[in-house]
Amino acid sequence: MAISEMCSAENIMGSKLMLSVKMPNKDEPLLKEDTPEPSKQTKGSSLKQILVALSANWGTINTGLVFGYTAVSLPQLMMGGSRITIDRHQASWIASVSTIGTPCGCILASYFTDLLGRKKTLIALQLPAIVGWLMVGSATTVQWIYVGRFLVGLSSGMVGSPSRVYTSEVSQPHLRGMLSAFASVGTSLGVMLEYLFGSVLDWDTLALFNATMPAIALLLAFFIPESPSWLISSKNDENKCRASLRRVRDSKCDVDTEVNDLLMFSRADESTSFKEKVRLICRPTAYKPFVIVSIYFLLSQFSGLNVVTFYAVDVIRDSGSTIDKYVATVVLGIIRLVFTVLGCMMMWRLGRKPLSYISSVGCGISMLCFAGYMYQNVAWKAAGQPALATWFPIMSLFVFYACSTIGYLIVPWVMIGEVFPRQIRGMLGGVATCVGHFSIFIVLQTYPLLQELVGKSGTFAVYGAVSILSTIFFYYFCPETKNKTLQEIEESFCNKKKPKRPVVLNVNATATATVQCNNNKKFVFPDIVFNLPKRKTSVIV
Repeated sequence: MAISEMCSAENIMGSKLMLSVKMPNKDEPLLKEDTPEPSKQTKGSSLKQILVALSANWGTINTGLVFGYTAVSLPQLMMGGSRITIDRHQASWIASVSTIGTPCGCILASYFTDLLGRKKTLIALQLPAIVGWLMVGSATTVQWIYVGRFLVGLSSGMVGSPSRVYTSEVSQPHLRGMLSAFASVGTSLGVMLEYLFGSVLDWDTLALFNATMPAIALLLAFFIPESPSWLISSKNDENKCRASLRRVRDSKCDVDTEVNDLLMFSRADESTSFKEKVRLICRPTAYKPFVIVSIYFLLSQFSGLNVVTFYAVDVIRDSGSTIDKYVATVVLGIIRLVFTVLGCMMMWRLGRKPLSYISSVGCGISMLCFAGYMYQNVAWKAAGQPALATWFPIMSLFVFYACSTIGYLIVPWVMIGEVFPRQIRGMLGGVATCVGHFSIFIVLQTYPLLQELVGKSGTFAVYGAVSILSTIFFYYFCPETKNKTLQEIEESFCNKKKPKRPVVLNVNATATATVQCNNNKKFVFPDIVFNLPKRKTSVIV
């Protein structure tokens, strides 16, 4: 075959191949892997996350029921026609015995939350509440009321930690702040419901009604998925974790990225042993915020916050106001609910310290005004004169309750999840929660004692003075965590180092130079560093 024929044949074959193969355009990627795939959305279904958070936090309503029950039931139990009659000493124990069970519940919850899982713990903790309320409602002696109140307090202490932990683990960052406030809103809703139904129901019927709330929470807990974070950290089960995320997200949401992030954080937590956690507790980043949060709880409780909550009807009756005490109590419950929601919104805009100032100053002034009117009302009665401005004490209580709800009821509980180091946040958070509830027990037990020592008006004057003086503590020691990352908050509690003095260079006329440092040590540099020829001023570079 001639060379020219071969070339022509090759040209013909090449042209056919060029026609059969579709050449890519200039803008098309050459490799298939370079073709961009449609990315999945990062935000899941808000409705699913809200419903799951509501189901997990339904049990927090029981905490409000526990707080508000004594306000409406103790006046009935102390009446002569009651099925069970109690004295003032027994009334103080009925009010405070639940706060003994609450710290025990906090400790148990911190153990069972990691051992059994978030979902099973939320299911199990409802059982003591149901049994406790049934015991109170069917009690024939005051001892049965003690046991029932202890059980419902135990349940209310157990629900706080797993409900907040579960909500933060199943919600995404853009919803986490709002959904985490469901626990505080649930508590305030429980107080309002107790004041409302307690004004029309007897103390035993009210207790039986209260048993329905944890029963509903028990049913709702069966339908929520297990926490994806716990499935990774405790079970190391990626498939169940992915399935759990799909139930609380959306089919179009990218759950694989979240699973990978959970795996990474789980391995980081496993690297911290128990001995290392004990060492972390002894560091300033751990014990400083723990002391601050504990003192915050003590000061907020000694402002008289839960004294008004637990003894609302008695306080209103003794104030000298002519308004119906049960109607005023219902209004107090509504104020607590409204200002809890408002306080969560204000925290997002203002921060922690301003809300603490509002509570300390507002509660202090209003409580001193309330105490002053009570003192003057006693003087009017002794002189046989009619009371004037009977609206003033109830308005003082309303202002006091609004101010205390904005800061005292929200800020320390939010700080528990922010100021402690990540490796020991669960451990110190549980202990700090115990301190908070034990502070309630101390205040409720000392309330009758203070009344005997300084009188009723003097007791509330002490609460007002403590609240105003706590402003000094908030100004100097309360940290502001708004717009700060958890790492920045942790670093702010480290021991502050003294600023380094500027480096002074002493260059002598010879060929050596010394550097004077902040540790009073001198370093000698070779002469080639500082004995360079000087540049003439006439030389232009």
